[in-house]
Amino acid sequence: MMRDKRKNRLGRFFTGAGLILVAGAVLLLMYNLWDSRRAEESQEEILAEYLSENKKASELPSDPDGEAADSQDIPDYLLNPDMEMPEFTLSSLGDISCIGILEIPSLDLQLPVISEWSYPALRLAPCRYTGSAYKGDLVIAAHNYQSHFGRLKTLSTGSEVIFTDAVGNRFVYQVAVIEALTPWSVEDMTSGKWPLSLFTCTLDSQNRVTVRCEYSEQ
Repeated sequence: MMRDKRKNRLGRFFTGAGLILVAGAVLLLMYNLWDSRRAEESQEEILAEYLSENKKASELPSDPDGEAADSQDIPDYLLNPDMEMPEFTLSSLGDISCIGILEIPSLDLQLPVISEWSYPALRLAPCRYTGSAYKGDLVIAAHNYQSHFGRLKTLSTGSEVIFTDAVGNRFVYQVAVIEALTPWSVEDMTSGKWPLSLFTCTLDSQNRVTVRCEYSEQ
């Protein structure tokens, strides 16, 4: 009799524990779906404002008389690769500054790139982790949201990647290598061997999916 009661208690305990685990899993799934949608909306909002501000700036006259200055044959960054990358500050989103737009046509992605990375900024859009497009050592990080870098691992060698800076300089790359680095491989990530590197966490956060890009020959 006592044994049956003990079995019943154990059965109720494990049933209750199972229901709690299922409820926790459902809540986690719901949170992840909400957070992914929030991230998509945030980067879309930043992109829209960036493109709007960029268009306004490009329409401004370059001298007090309203006459456009003569265009330069050689971009400033080629004359001085060490110059700082121009930024657009977006006041409506807490004074976020962006250095340009990253495009990955095969993934149908067009993403604003925030100038400096931080954990709060990464929840909004991809961020410059280190480096400069002008010096050929740009590293961009993003969360693994589907609307950010969640599909990097599906890229193929030769896939086109385009970065356009805040003043319209366009850098065209192609995927050369896709590798996995550990969270401690900072030196490998920032070595400057590749003109452009993109990375994000794996789902278990144990490694970093890293896409290395070289300049396109096209």
